[in-house]
Amino acid sequence: MPRLRIVGAGRAGRSLAHALSGRGWTVDGLLGRGDDVSEAASGVDLCVLGVPDASVPEVASSIRPHPDAVVVHLSGALGLDVLSMHPRRGSLHPLVSLPSPAVGAAALTAGAWFAVSGDPLVRDVVADLGGRLVVVDDAQRPAYHAAACIASNHLVALLAQVARVAASAGVPLEAYLDLVRATVDNVAALGPAAALTGPVSRRDWDTVASHLRALPPSEVPLYLAMASEAAALAGAACN
Repeated sequence: MPRLRIVGAGRAGRSLAHALSGRGWTVDGLLGRGDDVSEAASGVDLCVLGVPDASVPEVASSIRPHPDAVVVHLSGALGLDVLSMHPRRGSLHPLVSLPSPAVGAAALTAGAWFAVSGDPLVRDVVADLGGRLVVVDDAQRPAYHAAACIASNHLVALLAQVARVAASAGVPLEAYLDLVRATVDNVAALGPAAALTGPVSRRDWDTVASHLRALPPSEVPLYLAMASEAAALAGAACN
């Protein structure tokens, strides 16, 4: 059975440990803050750095290179240069949210997407997890990770605005979540432009004006920014 050791006992590291241990991998320890990591790559096939991005270069340089071990980071934004001291190296970024080890492990084994590069072993890891992969070169990593943040973090911020505006009308956020899910399904089936509906797509500016009158001033800039993007998308769809 392949063996791995994880440096970083946070949510990402523990989620991956749970997921791979259920797929035939032997987890040979999780090293946390304060542990000696110098021999973390010794005696294993895979050494995973599940530490914050800013800590990856320092932690990687603290681990003695081993010719048979692949040292991998889980960062979506970093390239392979931060692991240059290791002869075998790779990146493995799961494109899922990992809020807890149990939930994270379930997400990692449910056909998740992974952005990979480097040593072929990372592809074997994705295959063992039953995942799907995209190869992202170092030069494209910042754009890839920006898209991931927009898809997850910015969506959460947008839904927070939904919650605030809905609350002003006495409606709970839960009433809108099925609409959100259906919209995401429509984007998956049709693409963003064809999935767009609503007053901006119909050029119903009177309705948009009524929205702006109803919104508190603090909510107007975000609404206008998104309405502008919707208008550009609607225009592109008509061309």
